[in-house]
Amino acid sequence: MTEDNNTLKPLTLSNETLKPISYDAQNNAKPDFVPLANASTNQIKNKESNFIFFFGVGESGKSVILSSILYFLSSQAGVLRPKLGTPNTKEAQVLLADFFENIRQGILPNRTTRDQVTRLDLIFEPNNKSKKVPPINLTFLETSGENHKDISRGGTYHSSIEAYLNANIPLTFIIVTSYDNAHLEDTLINEFLDELERKGKNLKSINVILVVSKWDKSGRTDVSNEDELENFINERLPRTNTRINSYELNKTYFTIGSIENNGNGERITLLNLAPAEVLSNWLYESIVGYPLDYEGTFWERLKFSF
Repeated sequence: MTEDNNTLKPLTLSNETLKPISYDAQNNAKPDFVPLANASTNQIKNKESNFIFFFGVGESGKSVILSSILYFLSSQAGVLRPKLGTPNTKEAQVLLADFFENIRQGILPNRTTRDQVTRLDLIFEPNNKSKKVPPINLTFLETSGENHKDISRGGTYHSSIEAYLNANIPLTFIIVTSYDNAHLEDTLINEFLDELERKGKNLKSINVILVVSKWDKSGRTDVSNEDELENFINERLPRTNTRINSYELNKTYFTIGSIENNGNGERITLLNLAPAEVLSNWLYESIVGYPLDYEGTFWERLKFSF
């Protein structure tokens, strides 16, 4: 886990972070999610990776957050490529291409299929050349929001999800709730945290972050002051907020930018990667212990200056 001084604070975004999108009306390609269904703990390969698990109900914004993180890491922070020899290397290449092409064109990702786990095994190589900022293996896991409702009132997850939660692998959890529906999900988020503790996950020693997505629905793409996000979470998610504060976990907000509905569905018209940068930096530092923009040791800085 990151130290207290690395806890995420609300962002103040400027117009410089907004990038106009131009899209080709003739390109109708849509991303398909690659399933890994009915897995058992013994069938999970490549356990040496860093696994990132997304929690959130349907239409909470998990797929949008995932695609924007991948886009930021590969377009601004370094090189992101499928890891050879993993269960879905070829499929991951196709999915990555769809994610990147669609977000460039303003197309939002499709919803994830129920009872299936979307798994992306990747290698991220940062642009930063410091030895303190090494390449890392990342395995992103995303599941249908309908499956997450299964744990409500003492229910159980589908076996494909249980396999990952029960496996002895390093797991980072990104808990997503939307600006417009957060008040409906306080109990379910706490049930998920209960589920993690039942499975032996110590919430004080694992990487967890709460993300309030679709912040643009507030009428803004930033927050007016540092208390705005805190007050929102405390008001809409009081139990979750108390638990997160008690365990000193992280929280932030997210928006993909400006979205318009042209009658044929929603499209991105202005892409904002600043929230994706915050999440990507938190993810990397929580795994490695050093930020992506680490300036290097004295000798490295001296070397880089020539």
